[in-house]
Amino acid sequence: MTYGYCRISTKLQNIERQKRNIKAVYPDALIIEEAFTGTKITGRKEFTKLIKAVKKGDTIVFDSVSRMSRNAEDGIKLYMQLFDNGIELVFLKEHYIDTSVYAEMLNDRIQLTGTIEDEIFKGINNYFRKLAEKQIRIAFEQSEKEVKDLQQRTKEGIETARLKGKQIGGVSGKKLTTKKSVKAKELIQKYSNTFNGKKNDEETIAKLEKEKCKIARNTYYKYKKELIAELQAEQDQ
Repeated sequence: MTYGYCRISTKLQNIERQKRNIKAVYPDALIIEEAFTGTKITGRKEFTKLIKAVKKGDTIVFDSVSRMSRNAEDGIKLYMQLFDNGIELVFLKEHYIDTSVYAEMLNDRIQLTGTIEDEIFKGINNYFRKLAEKQIRIAFEQSEKEVKDLQQRTKEGIETARLKGKQIGGVSGKKLTTKKSVKAKELIQKYSNTFNGKKNDEETIAKLEKEKCKIARNTYYKYKKELIAELQAEQDQ
C-alpha cells in the first residue's frame, strides 16, 4: 500500500495543496489527512493509526519533512523505527532523505575481504552511515527550527506592540494586543470547533471564564474574526 499523509495546523487552512502534490506523483496513494497543531507526533490520532497499520513493504509519502514531524528527536526516532520495519518513506520536497536513498548508502558499503584491511573498510563504512544519518537529522532539525523561529517572531512582535502601544494586524477595527487578548485567542483556538477544539461558541465562552479569562461576547466574536484573518494570511504567505 502507498499512503499519503497530509497535515494542516487548523481546520481553516487548506490541505488541498499537499494532497495535490502527492497525487501528482502517486495517483493511487490512499490519502490520510488531519488538522493538528503542535510539534509533537503524539496526539495525532490519524497519524498514530497509520503508523500502527503500515506493514513491511508499504510506503508513506509526505509533501515535506515538516508534515511528519517538527520535533527533531521524535522525527529521527520514528524515521529509523519505520525504516527498520521495512516501511518506505518519501518526502517530496526533501528526496535526499527518502529511506530508499538512506538504504542505498548503506548498501554501498565496501565489502570486507577477510584481511587486515577490513578494519579500515569498517571505519569507512561507518563513516558513510553516520554521514547519511546526519543528513536526516539536519532535515528534521531545520523543520523544528522553522517553527521555533515563527514562535519567536510572534512573541517579539507582540512584545513590541505592547511596549509601543501600537495597533497591529489588518482586521477592521481596533486591534490592540494585550496579554489577556493573547491568552484569550490561544484558548479560543484550543477549545473552539472552528479551530482545533470540539466546543461550540457558548461552550468556548464558558470555558474561557473557567480558565480565568472572561471576555465579553462581542469581544469573543471579534477575536474569532481576527484569528480567522490571521490564519488565512499565514496560509497565503
